[in-house]
Amino acid sequence: MAEEKTFPMTLEGKRQLEEELEDLKTNKRAEIIKRIKIARSFGDLSENSEYESAKDEQSFVESRIKEIDNMLNHAEIIDNDNVDSNEVSVGKTVTFEEDGEEPETYQIVGAAEADPFNGKISNESPIAKGLVGHKKGEKVTINTPGGEMQVRIVDVK
Repeated sequence: MAEEKTFPMTLEGKRQLEEELEDLKTNKRAEIIKRIKIARSFGDLSENSEYESAKDEQSFVESRIKEIDNMLNHAEIIDNDNVDSNEVSVGKTVTFEEDGEEPETYQIVGAAEADPFNGKISNESPIAKGLVGHKKGEKVTINTPGGEMQVRIVDVK
């Protein structure tokens, strides 16, 4: 039997998913049901774009609910208590720099809470994979789809 995939996440990430799930179940579902009822009242459903749009959104919301339920049921909360404070691991924030470039700072999180535009990268990303397990001050070679990067770890929090 195949092993269930776990979803590493921070407590904050888990809390955010729980809030999103609650909103989808209590608010979004009700909104969509209301939209479907209104669209049905327009008559012929075969050419009713409002009805089709609401049904598409309903399908998306129900899929997202299942996805979040699965992630929460298989969540693995990140615990860094036994990890050296200078070692990069999931849940920590790392600052690194390439030679001659400005330092970059990211929090390494589970894929479920990754948001690169807000400084959160997935532990499954090439950069995170290259950094995890290394310590502050180390030079690291990271293999990315665009080629190798040589970086120095400036700080780990």
